[in-house]
Amino acid sequence: MGGLSQAFGIMGAALSADQEAIDVTANNVGNANTPGYTREVVNWQENDPVTIHGQQFGAGASIASVSSERSLILDRAIDQQQQTLSAAQARQNGLTQVENIFDQVTTGSSAAGAGGIGGALSSFFNAFSTLQADPAQNSVRATVLSAAQSLATSFNSAASQLSSATDSLTLQVTGSVDRINGLTKTLAALNQEISTTSPQGDAGTLEDQRQEDLSQLSQLIDVNQIQTDNNGLTLTTANGTVLVSGDRSYALSASPSTSVPGAEAVFANSQDISSSIQGGALGGILANLYQDIPAVQSQLDSLAYSVGSSVNAIQESGADENGNATTGVPLFNLPASATGSAASISVAITDPTQIAAAAAGSGAGDGSNAQLVANLANQTVVAGATPSGFYAEFLATLGSNVQSLQTQVSSVTASLGQLTTQQGSLSGVSQDEEAMHLETYERSYQAASQTFNILDTLLNTTLNLGVEGATLP
Repeated sequence: MGGLSQAFGIMGAALSADQEAIDVTANNVGNANTPGYTREVVNWQENDPVTIHGQQFGAGASIASVSSERSLILDRAIDQQQQTLSAAQARQNGLTQVENIFDQVTTGSSAAGAGGIGGALSSFFNAFSTLQADPAQNSVRATVLSAAQSLATSFNSAASQLSSATDSLTLQVTGSVDRINGLTKTLAALNQEISTTSPQGDAGTLEDQRQEDLSQLSQLIDVNQIQTDNNGLTLTTANGTVLVSGDRSYALSASPSTSVPGAEAVFANSQDISSSIQGGALGGILANLYQDIPAVQSQLDSLAYSVGSSVNAIQESGADENGNATTGVPLFNLPASATGSAASISVAITDPTQIAAAAAGSGAGDGSNAQLVANLANQTVVAGATPSGFYAEFLATLGSNVQSLQTQVSSVTASLGQLTTQQGSLSGVSQDEEAMHLETYERSYQAASQTFNILDTLLNTTLNLGVEGATLP
């Protein structure tokens, strides 16, 4: 009887364990297409044997635990690659917008490109070359003034669009910070739930939610993860600023930068941490705001200031159509230094007769001063380069930077794809594999059920002493 009772217990436990294994498999199949779901596996264990009359008898098997098939090392490697990819993509998007401002047209003979600032520079110097040949012609002087206005307008437009790009990126910084704060708040709450559940219970679903939120956070900012007791996580930025510690989250804030006018900065309490954020989309956006656009603005200002200053020096050394000295009569209005020149450059005169085509003391038919201005097109007046050469090199560098980021995006995308494939092999649900598991558990359940029935018949027979037809009262 003791043996039969033990056998009943073993089979009852087997039925229960097999049913649980079937439920786990069914849950895997049901979540095969759920984003972020990690496949669960049943971990079996042999029960402690029972000693009867000095002999040990097996006590069956049971489920020790149900665990999620995840690799923290693989998850973190994917998060790190995602941070790099998102930063490169965001920075590439920003630089591509900047590149489009300058109207790079590959057709045309100008090395600086047709249209935009490059075309305006060519038209401006060509207009002075024409004026040199016919300085007394008012229509030619009007063309020069129009060309000067077009050049100034081209600089103004580019500077204005760069300012608009800065405004757009500033809004993206604010939006990213808000999303980061929302995610860190959720992650802190999940930390608390997981710590309460683990290790006594299965926190697989909560861990899936946490990893999904971590993946989203990695798309926004570079994050360091530190494993803590009870399966918790402490999250910091690259420079060590704490974002999540246990069940507490620490919000970032966005405020105007004190170092880059018009840009937004990211603060942890009162500390500006913008320069230390390099990963995630926020890192790419901040690179645009603090490195890329200021560099472009600086070069654009240098070009506008150098050209404008050089032209003004010649203009103020000559004489207008009426033979009057043009000292103190510049062609362009410029600030005291290069900073802000592209945004503020403007034509200083409205009367074409005031253009100093002639050298001082020469007659109205002299065009030597106009020739000096035209000659600037081939002189190294901008950082050791000609105006068109400087602008062409500027565009080439900008295009090269965009191409470099495109290459980086392609490379990191491929690497991330390999890691994701490995993660899918480990953590993803295979319908074929789950079907095999389900068949195994169903057969085990059927065998245990059949054994249970046999034991029931045997017990019934034993209690009735083998009397045929006898039944239990």
